[in-house]
Amino acid sequence: MDFSLTSEQLMFQKMFRDFATKEVAKVAEQADKQEEIPAKLLKRAAGQGFMGALAPEPYGGAGLDVTSFLMLLEALAAESLALALVVHVHNSLALRTILNHGTAAAKEALIPEMAAGERIGAFAMTEAGAGSDPTQMRTRAVREGGEYVLNGAKAWVSNGGIAGVFVVFAVTVGAGLDSSPDAAQSTKPNPPLRMSAFAIPADAPGLVVGGREKTLGLRGASITRLYLQECRVPAENLLGAEGAGYPIALEALDFGRVGISAAAVGLARRAVELAVKYSGERVQFGKPIGAKQAIQVYLADCATEVAAAEGLVRHAAWLAEQGKPFTQEAAMAKLFAGRMAATVTNKIVQVHGGAGYVTEYPIERFYRDARALEFVEGASQIQQIVIAGKLFEGSSVKVRP
Repeated sequence: MDFSLTSEQLMFQKMFRDFATKEVAKVAEQADKQEEIPAKLLKRAAGQGFMGALAPEPYGGAGLDVTSFLMLLEALAAESLALALVVHVHNSLALRTILNHGTAAAKEALIPEMAAGERIGAFAMTEAGAGSDPTQMRTRAVREGGEYVLNGAKAWVSNGGIAGVFVVFAVTVGAGLDSSPDAAQSTKPNPPLRMSAFAIPADAPGLVVGGREKTLGLRGASITRLYLQECRVPAENLLGAEGAGYPIALEALDFGRVGISAAAVGLARRAVELAVKYSGERVQFGKPIGAKQAIQVYLADCATEVAAAEGLVRHAAWLAEQGKPFTQEAAMAKLFAGRMAATVTNKIVQVHGGAGYVTEYPIERFYRDARALEFVEGASQIQQIVIAGKLFEGSSVKVRP
């Protein structure tokens, strides 16, 4: 495996980092305090082609390779994990899923607008009672002629408040099963569980976006609830075949876990850089605290953990680019990088001392944001189950939640 970057990738890396330094850094704190990414920043990101990073050029996209896209997320997360999450969900989970599984009509109608940043994508799979356990999904979809009618509610919808299209998962109800709106609120699953995926425009009748969730971190990200009340969507907006939603979701989440791991690397690396700068300037007992061995050990451990996480991300990216399976590697990267970011930012707060606990320094925001990385795109415990499942594949041991 060759993880060295091409001249084109190095050019992209510099461009991404320059944008993050010049455009993102100056508004990151504002986005956190006002609990939204400034519209001007999203427009500038779209102008740079970031919203169409994974869209092919014929659709107006940048057509980036996987490694270049991950470097984009790293660069954005180094200044604002919230913005990195917006770009990540839009590209990795929404645009890519529609691109891979949408009908020709859906792709022609949606992808060019998504690539231009005119229609932000959101991903709606989780429900209040169906987080790590999708078998408890209550949202229902019923075919009526040339349409599907959806009823239910989704939670933790990233990009919900700014989305122009939602990738929504629902149980497709067949003949003889309860298809009433009340079925979506039932405490008993309605077998058989035939999950399907849909691309639903934000202006679809019956689609209602709830208010922003008040979160500890990622305050700039728009994370909402979503309500589907007799929501009607054309049958051509079905993604893949009816009942094929679960493998579509797994495919999206595999790729998404690599993306969020790259963002974790970018955030943690920047936290280390901030700590090195601070410890070189902060004087105690007549010398910079960076001269103290205890601080040096902290920073050496942190830098090593960041490098290890980056290696896992690069390996998973290489497999994805080669068209090889990468489910286990994506879970490993997500498990390690999520823990790493939380651990590193915790240590960096300690390096800053009291200064790390006040909003004057960005490390407190990094610390709050990093905590989400252990459950965004699947909790750490789910990653362990995925990894163990691959380890015992083909044996008599059945790994279950």
